[in-house]
Amino acid sequence: MESPPCVSIFLVLCIFIQSSAHGQSLGLEPFGRRLRAAETMEASQETKTRFLLFEEERDKGCQIQLNHPDTLQQCGFNSSLPLVMIIHGWTESAQFSRSNVHLIGYSLGAHVSGFAGNYIGGKHKIGRITGLDAAGPLFEGSSPNDRLSPDDADFVDAIHTFTREHMGLSVGIKQPIAHYDFYPNGGYFQPGCHFLELYKHITKHGLTAITQTIKCSHERSVHLFIDSLLHPSLQSTAYQCGDMDSFSQGLCLSCKRGRRCNTLGYHARRGPQSRKSKRLFLATRAQSPFKVYHYQFKIQFINQLEKPVEPTFTMTLLGTKEENQKITITLDEEIASNKTYSFLITLDLDIGELVMIKFKWENGSVWTNVWNTVQTIIPWSRGPLYSGLVVNTIKVKAGETQQRMAFCSENMDGQQLPQTQEKTFVRCDINSQKLKRKIR
Repeated sequence: MESPPCVSIFLVLCIFIQSSAHGQSLGLEPFGRRLRAAETMEASQETKTRFLLFEEERDKGCQIQLNHPDTLQQCGFNSSLPLVMIIHGWTESAQFSRSNVHLIGYSLGAHVSGFAGNYIGGKHKIGRITGLDAAGPLFEGSSPNDRLSPDDADFVDAIHTFTREHMGLSVGIKQPIAHYDFYPNGGYFQPGCHFLELYKHITKHGLTAITQTIKCSHERSVHLFIDSLLHPSLQSTAYQCGDMDSFSQGLCLSCKRGRRCNTLGYHARRGPQSRKSKRLFLATRAQSPFKVYHYQFKIQFINQLEKPVEPTFTMTLLGTKEENQKITITLDEEIASNKTYSFLITLDLDIGELVMIKFKWENGSVWTNVWNTVQTIIPWSRGPLYSGLVVNTIKVKAGETQQRMAFCSENMDGQQLPQTQEKTFVRCDINSQKLKRKIR
């Protein structure tokens, strides 16, 4: 008869004590201090959590000290033996309400958190579970009982950051798995994580740069959640939308009294309970703070040229906070005739209320630009000097403030848009009901 295999049992005693019994608050500040202390690896902090190592021939556990790896050796830890980790929770005798529990799981840990919530069951569920780019392989397309799902807690939110497929598999799960599923930048891939950014990662991480680049998008979910704690005044707003294509056109910035929008991260709001997941999209920066400001632009172009054009435009946006940002836009399709284009523009800075737009058509051959300039200076005929693009009113909607605006040409020289010449548009009055209806 074979003897049972030797194992090391790592017992983690997580004792949840009701804060009111000690007159202490469960606010965010202590959590933030513990997070910073762990990151800087400073002196061991006081904690009521005990880590005990048990072995087959030992009745009492040997305590492992945080940030003191030498205690592993002192307790006789044997890395060649299998390791079993037992994580204790709370007991009913502690009188701790499950509704006060918030489980946060990253990658595979997101599904583990879901299994924990599902296993507890009973009349009262865990208060909240947050899944940070929950693992995709073996979980994509599985039933709710086999992955994180809205049934596992009173409120479940998930952040998807790396759902791009490779050989039919994605690191992060693509399908909705929560009450609110957030897809930053579409959820496929994250800015600043491309292999073209490898040289920046080498400067920061050295020899581990390749590993850091590969897992960059997957880990971005963690950094986005932490960012919501570190920057309470820069919360990122996400907007409910059917797909990323519609969102990129700026068609989903309507909040409808807050029911179609939510906040990414710790401060996500619980909405009316529904079995159907809500998919929310947003854009972010490549580094912290990640917040950007979303705008929908609707511009009607009239093409007076004899052939379609593939224009590139630059716009300088000026706001009441005396900040301005210059952006470049290249339309995905040619302008062949009269058409209204809608697209999303994001700004890294809060420029306040938008008051002026400087618009410039950059595209066109060099000789065409020279000829247009010569015609402007020396008119060769009495006929019209211009034949090109015409821009009517520019309509704008700010996602964060839900404000709708219209901009008209500052000068009374018509709506023509000469190539390489900047044209200024200022706020103008349009029937508010008409504007509201057209910019949806």
